Amino acid sequence: MIKVENLSKKFGEVSAVDDVSFDVAAGEVFAFLGPNGAGKTTTIKMLTTLLKPTSGSIEIDGLDPATHSNEVRKRFGIVFQDSSLDQDLTAEENMDLHGVLYHVPRKVRHERTEMLLRLFELWDRRKDFVKTFSGGMRRRLEIARGFLHTPKILFLDEPTLGLDPQSRNQLWTHVKNLNKTEGVTVFLTTHYMDEAERVADRIAVIDHGQIIAQGTPDELKKQTETDSLEAAFLALTGSSIRDESADSADQMRQMAKMWRK
Repeated sequence: MIKVENLSKKFGEVSAVDDVSFDVAAGEVFAFLGPNGAGKTTTIKMLTTLLKPTSGSIEIDGLDPATHSNEVRKRFGIVFQDSSLDQDLTAEENMDLHGVLYHVPRKVRHERTEMLLRLFELWDRRKDFVKTFSGGMRRRLEIARGFLHTPKILFLDEPTLGLDPQSRNQLWTHVKNLNKTEGVTVFLTTHYMDEAERVADRIAVIDHGQIIAQGTPDELKKQTETDSLEAAFLALTGSSIRDESADSADQMRQMAKMWRK
């Protein structure tokens, strides 16, 4: 479903992504595990046509995003770290607007809206404005919306950042359910060890723009002769998952300057 070969992205002198290669099978839950500033979001932006690679190749469902961007966009849903909901619309209106933009027929749009809002436990609040929702409710609505047009792939960029453990577990139960029942391929980025180990079929460990290991959680632990994913990550990178450090913060600032240009 996703094939990436020797992918790189530079912002001036900064290599945000440096010669990464990986593939994701149809129906798989694949996780990018790494600290802030590791290159996770930049990779997702290239996969979803928002950034052009400096070098390397990408295939999404057999299509090159650089030459078939519109067709590629129809095949995926995406939830970024920053919310893109319209807070002055209701939950139902946000879903309906998304369906219209993706040309989902009215009857199908309404049926899937009800199914998804019920699944994500938001149906009783469908007439309420999003600005009255908690952070967890907004995130559940964004992910429900991402599934509305029946995508082949759902990209989730740090989808549970800032959520409490109960909300995180609840959200992943729903996502895994749709992954199995609808066969949706899920590509997520995270720096939560327990989250990656619980939900991902395979994990790519990325740090400083490079993939340093790939495999199932058990394979990564076996490779590093450790008994936990956190210990495996420490063995592979030489450091624990960290909050945004000075070097990654500087990298993010330089990339932001380039994006503004």
